[in-house]
This record gives sequence, C-alpha cells and structure tokens, in this order.
Amino acid sequence: MIKKEIIIGFITGIIANTVGIALYILLFSELSITETLKTAQQNNFLGSLIALGAILNLIVFFLFLKQNKPYRARGVLLATLVAAVGIAISKFG
Repeated sequence: MIKKEIIIGFITGIIANTVGIALYILLFSELSITETLKTAQQNNFLGSLIALGAILNLIVFFLFLKQNKPYRARGVLLATLVAAVGIAISKFG
C-alpha cells in the first residue's frame, strides 16, 4: 500500500515536471517543443529547462500534503530528486 502511494506520487511528479517543461516552452519559445529541446541540449541549457519544469512539482507536493497524503508527497519529492540528478548529468556529463 505504501509503495503504491509513493509510485503514484513519483509518476505524478514526473508528469508535472514534463508538463512544466512543455508549458514553459509553449509560452516563452518561438520554436517547437522538439526544436527547443534540441537547441537546449546543444547550447547546454537543458538542465535549466528541467529545473523550470520542476516548479510544478512544488505545487503538487503541497497539494498532496494538504490532502493528507504524505506518501504521495514523498513520491513527488523522489521525482524532484531524479530531476536534480538529470540536471547534474546534463551540466557535468
């Protein structure tokens, strides 16, 4: 039961991060999503896009806490840590 709740929170965090990245690109980029991601990878600012997308995880995290679902909030936190590892890999890898 607890593992299921953490997995639900993790998947929700990954989806929120992905939606955040897409939303940022749609609002502020003149290029398409795929072109923006390719340009970001070539110019070494893909980590910045991931970090901006992770802002939505903050909203989801506190929403789960407010609903008294701490294990789902832990899953969102885990997804945020995975995003941080992705940022580190894109910056230093």
